[in-house]
Amino acid sequence: MNRLDNTSESTQAQLPVDRLGRALRDVRISVTDRCNFRCRYCMPREVFGADHAFLDRAELLSFEEITRLARIIARLGGRKIRLTGGEPLLRRDLERLVEMLAGVDGIDDIAMTTNASLLGAKAGMLRDAGLSRVTVSLDSLDPERFGAISDTQVPLARVLDGITAAGDAGLTPIKINTVIKRGLNDGDDVLDLAAFGREHGHIVRYIEYMDVGATNGWCLDDVVPARDIVSRIGAAWPIEPVDPNYSGEVAERYRYLDCDGEVGVIASVTQPFCSTCTRTRLSAQGELFTCLFASRGHDLRALLRGGETDDELEQSIRGIWERRTDRYSELRTDETVDLPKVEMSYIGG
Repeated sequence: MNRLDNTSESTQAQLPVDRLGRALRDVRISVTDRCNFRCRYCMPREVFGADHAFLDRAELLSFEEITRLARIIARLGGRKIRLTGGEPLLRRDLERLVEMLAGVDGIDDIAMTTNASLLGAKAGMLRDAGLSRVTVSLDSLDPERFGAISDTQVPLARVLDGITAAGDAGLTPIKINTVIKRGLNDGDDVLDLAAFGREHGHIVRYIEYMDVGATNGWCLDDVVPARDIVSRIGAAWPIEPVDPNYSGEVAERYRYLDCDGEVGVIASVTQPFCSTCTRTRLSAQGELFTCLFASRGHDLRALLRGGETDDELEQSIRGIWERRTDRYSELRTDETVDLPKVEMSYIGG
């Protein structure tokens, strides 16, 4: 028994940490750079228009390549996978990838971030394949404002139907991610979304508007501090703080005192959480990014297709993580906001 315990401790000690002592626990995997929405803070239409050159299919990692990398990252301590895009449900046969990832030893949670417009027809298949839950990006419950923010002809009703289908399929708890921008959806939408979450048992998380990428026209004056959101919700319904579910959780959690339910805020701008960040991101074409605000990634596709063994790939990824020093949100200044950064649609939010 002692030998087994010592082996476990030895294995744990070999897991990589970066230069700030942060472990690798979470991997966000973008499966496509395409999306059927053109949200202003992510893929503004004047940049991502009809003539925008998206990745060719041959440039995308195959499901087999993604699964192979997930298996190696799991050996390095990765436990949680989040499928993203673009819009991940635009990737054909995504449920097959979910099934493959569900068979990876060490991965105990597979989630997906989606705009839910295509979720109605897929929710049951995804759940059967092994998807644990979904997070839905939804910035307003007002049909006109929803259309203006997402810049799409997709009706709000289809998104709401997708959320309902996810709940019926058991892809719960459903989280609703809402990016709040001053002067756009910082009015009635805040409490309307909270009420929606309370009514349906979903967890609404309000995200401070961030300077991700270089095309969304970010300005600090547009940021609504998370503490203001918490104050408004608390004035409408009594809430109290809740401990994180796990080390490295990015959302500050609050539970309602008058019902079973919770709400959260993600305060990357006003209350950075870089010191506990355990995330890495894999782009659709196989670049590994160690920060949402990174300027460049590390080309794993070339290593995959160049014949490296699993052990060699593991050493490459270990080295990338162990050299990691990212803490952009803690360092954010007027000078850093103009640094070149990868677009959010390329590596997921």
